[in-house]
Amino acid sequence: MPRLLKEIVLELYAVGGVKFGTFTLKSGITSPIYLDLRVIISYPLLLKKISAALWDKIAKLSFDLVCGVPYTALPIATCISIFHDIPMLMRRKEAKDYGTKKLIEGAFQPGQKCLIIEDIITSGTSILETVEPLQNAGLIVQDAIVVINRQQGGEDNLRNKGLFLHSLFTLSEVLNLLHSENKIDDKTLQSVREFLSKA
Repeated sequence: MPRLLKEIVLELYAVGGVKFGTFTLKSGITSPIYLDLRVIISYPLLLKKISAALWDKIAKLSFDLVCGVPYTALPIATCISIFHDIPMLMRRKEAKDYGTKKLIEGAFQPGQKCLIIEDIITSGTSILETVEPLQNAGLIVQDAIVVINRQQGGEDNLRNKGLFLHSLFTLSEVLNLLHSENKIDDKTLQSVREFLSKA
């Protein structure tokens, strides 16, 4: 794994972006691992590293605009927009009931290509919820980039909708690095692997 990517994983772990224990997920499932990338907004250098690593993965793709999935990916998308002069769009969670009542904020033309940016993918639902209004507005969406792919079906779900997923890390890669750096023990590694195999 390249040095920058190693640094990102170790720093995410150090600031609590990757936690181990017993956690109840949004779905109600009990998980031995919890990923919380919201914390990166308080660590500008880490946010900058993540944005740079994502750019390395997407620089050769064809797109005119970026759109971060609300809310955690918005700062990441903003960094990429600012550092690389790529216009950004925002999808509202709910349409305004006043003014323009728009779901998509920003300047764009139908037919432009928009890249989706997200922090973590599990099932892919949040990405697809962002893609739909963009496509309804006439934009072309072919690619999505995430920081961590939890390997729980999201990539297949996107592929079935004609979208290609790019990721900095799979969850397995994160686990393997933390284990090799003695941040987690054999028991923890095994418990998370078992959880992922059943998910």
